[in-house]
Amino acid sequence: MIWIVGNKGMLGTELTQYLQNQGLPVLGTDREVSFLDPDALSAFAQDKPIFWIINCAAYTAVDKAEDEEDLALRLNAEGPENLARLAQNIGARLLHISTDYVFSGTPQLQFDAPRPYREDDPTGPTGAYGRTKEAGERRVLAVAPSSLIVRTAWLYGAHGPNFVFTMLRLMKERDRIGVVADQRGTPTWARDLAAAIHGLITKPEVPAGIYHFTNDGECTWYDFALAIRDEARTLGLLDKDCTVNPLTTDQYPTKARRPAYSVLSKDKIKALGIPVPGWRESLVEFLKTQL
Repeated sequence: MIWIVGNKGMLGTELTQYLQNQGLPVLGTDREVSFLDPDALSAFAQDKPIFWIINCAAYTAVDKAEDEEDLALRLNAEGPENLARLAQNIGARLLHISTDYVFSGTPQLQFDAPRPYREDDPTGPTGAYGRTKEAGERRVLAVAPSSLIVRTAWLYGAHGPNFVFTMLRLMKERDRIGVVADQRGTPTWARDLAAAIHGLITKPEVPAGIYHFTNDGECTWYDFALAIRDEARTLGLLDKDCTVNPLTTDQYPTKARRPAYSVLSKDKIKALGIPVPGWRESLVEFLKTQL
């Protein structure tokens, strides 16, 4: 039995559907069983043959976390630690979702050029959200060393607000928009992440520790917006043109600092034979689901 915590969110909904379609036995809970309440967690798990717990629940309001770091820490570190302790107690393994925000956004260099962050690179979060997610990683692995941590980034999908839906809405409403062009990373379709999680929990003897998964390749938010516009026009999801202008981070200030560079290396997860589709190809496949 696989227990998905946070099954009503964008990733949790996608993952539940994906695993069920693969014929796996899935349980799901959201706020009705608080992961901040160890007794409630134990009561839910009692007498259930749970062998994986997958935590999709988190505090993800990046800017708001600057004012609510205590709450973010509870949801991003204390809750996952409770799940890790429960997993140890019942003989299950935990897979916990983390983020590119655990890194500073200053790229590691190889031959004087930025290289993708590897799982063992030093972390250095610059904001409250990243600090609380990093704390969650540390607490989970300290309590349950058999756990898997999956860091992802720029997530979008059918079951929640995200950059793709925002761009499509703005492009329908306006003739001109501006998008940041000096932050580089990789979009991730929630369905591809769900498929990768399926691969991790069904392959025999996957080593514990940290893994990275996003789609393959890299781009800026501006590049991503251009691709959304062009592919949506091709598919008929947009019936008019919209000019997309590049902005600098300074022209689009936010309360929390965004990583300037957060491309994640997927070499470790690829070595397990888990597919990593390209970001643009996956964007097209996602847009086709919106027809």
